[in-house]
Amino acid sequence: MKKNILNSVFLLGVVIFVSACKPKKEIVVAPPTKTETKTDNTKAEALTLLNSKQLKFNTLSLKAKATLDIAGNANDVTMNFKMKDKETIWVSITALGGMAEVARALITPDSIKIMNRMKNEYLKKPFSYVYNFTNKQVNFNTLQAILTGNAVGEFLVPESDVKQENGVWVVSGSKSELDYRLLFNTLFKVSETNLNDAKNGQALKVTYSDYQKLNEFLFPGALKIKTLSKAKTINIDLQYVKIDGNVPVDFPFNVPKRFTVVK
Repeated sequence: MKKNILNSVFLLGVVIFVSACKPKKEIVVAPPTKTETKTDNTKAEALTLLNSKQLKFNTLSLKAKATLDIAGNANDVTMNFKMKDKETIWVSITALGGMAEVARALITPDSIKIMNRMKNEYLKKPFSYVYNFTNKQVNFNTLQAILTGNAVGEFLVPESDVKQENGVWVVSGSKSELDYRLLFNTLFKVSETNLNDAKNGQALKVTYSDYQKLNEFLFPGALKIKTLSKAKTINIDLQYVKIDGNVPVDFPFNVPKRFTVVK
């Protein structure tokens, strides 16, 4: 049964996503929109422009301060991310000012592994496990795009509706019951991603701000995730306090023998 991206964020958000400190790097201010904006760009030209602004990297090493609020229960955590483009996302979540690790995750296009140190539990599933909670439009690249401030690549295609509204580009459309709407700022970076599944009454909204330079590209210093699924709500505020691109990374993931495997 197909459901929306929301529940995958509910499943993965506790372990992956999640605001407090200001980014140390200088924020790049988006220019104001012009009263008169040229609107005769072809769709192909617009998509080429927007795709050219997508963050390109080999590896990333990130640190974030985050607040995760699930149904009114909020917790402040520190999160360390390591990524290899299109291959691996590694996450370590710590509490008590970064003194105690509470969870670690290792995600690839094929699998999801999660260690819950609070309960001494270990989960290992194929990536398709998330399809118990979301439709099949959600994949590893979707998750990586959300975390890095990229537009979801599957939406920057000729089949989408591409137009200008109030001086900025908007990309929208529908794919297998999943409606999407991406808003871009005047830096041609995504400022808001909206995904909706009206059939199941579920929605996801991600907003990005505080873009800063990372090599020749731009990276968001802050993002907010809001999800709604019937009575379930999740609000995640995340601010990156350290952003390094194309640096050596490793992905340590050793499961202690005392851990119980969760079926």
